[in-house]
Amino acid sequence: MKAVQASKPLIRVAVADGDPLRLVGLRTVLGPKSGFELSSIDPSEITGQQDFDVVLLWNHAGKRALDVMAGWQARNLHLPIVVTGIAMTDDAMYKSVTYGARGCVEEGADAAEFARAFRAVYEGSIWVPRRVLFMFVERTKAAEGRSLPPSRRTFTNREKEVLQLLVAGRSNREIGTPLGIEERTVKAHVAKLMRKVGVQSRIALSVHAITHSLVSPR
Repeated sequence: MKAVQASKPLIRVAVADGDPLRLVGLRTVLGPKSGFELSSIDPSEITGQQDFDVVLLWNHAGKRALDVMAGWQARNLHLPIVVTGIAMTDDAMYKSVTYGARGCVEEGADAAEFARAFRAVYEGSIWVPRRVLFMFVERTKAAEGRSLPPSRRTFTNREKEVLQLLVAGRSNREIGTPLGIEERTVKAHVAKLMRKVGVQSRIALSVHAITHSLVSPR
């Protein structure tokens, strides 16, 4: 008899939008056996890591995603956010990530694109179009004049270990477990690394580390 393969865990997606038709539409597009459980929630009701794994936030007229994310950050909420909606230009996606989003999907994308974004963010990685990653590379290079040159920076062995796992797309928990440190300690290391290289987001830190060979190739 063939061994039964373990099924992937059900990923709970909280749809932070006031329009119930969006929730129904997304459920229909993904299908009943997609591996995702969708529920609706008002952005103002989110107080922390509740009964969801990913937050899908719509960027539309009257309630801009950047404003909502700024409010979450002001309350020190670090959420696994995927942004979608109208006018999702490259610059809008770039700004969304700098405000804390971990994924960006155009509203007209197919079900497979949404599914890949949800799963990537759930696993602690980033999901944005490659051209948006190039924007981070170019803007990181342009910002070098405002930070110390790479040759003058020094990193502790622990910071190097954290950076290596961060570039690999690991979440704070996935970084802390093999290193034997708590998630809050990982956050402190990441914050210090961002200050050292002069960037303000995890993805910009990853791009900077790759473009300046601060991590060893896998």
